[in-house]
Amino acid sequence: MKQIERIQVMEQLLDEAEQALLQVHEHPEEYFAAQEKIAKLETYYTSPLWMQDYEDDCKGKLPPSLKRGVLSEDAVDTLLHHNKELMIQWKSSKKRDQ
Repeated sequence: MKQIERIQVMEQLLDEAEQALLQVHEHPEEYFAAQEKIAKLETYYTSPLWMQDYEDDCKGKLPPSLKRGVLSEDAVDTLLHHNKELMIQWKSSKKRDQ
């Protein structure tokens, strides 16, 4: 997959995952379905590809019109942090229910 396409795919995953987290209480099934997308984002974010994409963005090598929230240092990290907190809460509530 080429760089621009990869960034666009990851950006779409980020948008969908953020939406799932925002609507977790109304649509928990969508939140749990989004876990695969979140895992893909985490794999990308912790890979050398993300760092290369980030560095290329900083150097102005990417088109200005490209949506690139996934390359911010906070967007994916914040999503992963919130997801982890939600999973801990969910697992804790499941234990109480047993």
